[in-house]
Amino acid sequence: MKPKFAKESLTITTEHVLPNDTNHVGGLFGGRLMQWMDITAAISAHRHCKRVTVTASVNHVSFDRQIKQGSIVTLEAKVSRAFNSSMEVFVVVSVEDAVTGVSEKCNEAVFTFVAIDQNGSPLPVPQVIPETEEEKKRYDGALRRRQLSLILAGRMKPDEATELKALFVKE
Repeated sequence: MKPKFAKESLTITTEHVLPNDTNHVGGLFGGRLMQWMDITAAISAHRHCKRVTVTASVNHVSFDRQIKQGSIVTLEAKVSRAFNSSMEVFVVVSVEDAVTGVSEKCNEAVFTFVAIDQNGSPLPVPQVIPETEEEKKRYDGALRRRQLSLILAGRMKPDEATELKALFVKE
C-alpha cells in the first residue's frame, strides 16, 4: 500500500456557536465540541485511507479556553501517523475574534480511528509521510502515545513499551 502525505488528510471545519450549543453560562458544551472534533477527525481518517473508519479512542482532549456563544470555531484535523489498521488524528480548535478576525488556538485533541470492512474487521491503512516540522514531531510522538494508550487499556505490558521506556530508562 502506497504511503500518503499527512497533508492529504487535512480537514477543516468551521462552526458557529449558536444558543442551542451552549450551557447555562453561555459557553460551548464540551460534548458539542467533542462531536465536532470527532466528525472532523473521522473525515480526515477517511481521506487518508479511503475506507470506512470508526473512532477507537480519544486519547487526549484539552479544553484550554472557554468558547462563548456567537464564536466562530475552526477545527483542523490531520492524520499524524498510521499503524496497521489504526490512525492517530490530531485535531486543533481555534476561535476567531468576530471583530478583528484573528484566530487563536483554544483546544486540541488526539483521536484514534480504525479502518474496517463491511463486517467490522480491521483493514490495513497506508503509512504517513510527515513533511513539516510539526508533522514530524507529531509523527515521532505518536508511537509513545499509542504505547501509553495500549498499556492503560491493558493490551500491552509496560516492559514491552520500548518507546516509553526509552524516555525513562537509560541503557
